[in-house]
Amino acid sequence: MYIVIDRFEGGFAVAELPDGSFAKLPRALVPSDACEGSVLKIEMDAAETERRRAEAQKCFDELTGQ
Repeated sequence: MYIVIDRFEGGFAVAELPDGSFAKLPRALVPSDACEGSVLKIEMDAAETERRRAEAQKCFDELTGQ
């Protein structure tokens, strides 16, 4: 998914979403060199998601004695 930085307001970047709506993102989530008009790509990392899920499951299993 691509989003476009429309403007900055305080500690937020206001981004236009593909459907034309807008969302506020904390500036900490936006690259420091982004400016109005910058296009950002948001994508899911399936491998990292699975790695973290497995790690959480391992911790849970250790806590519950499984």
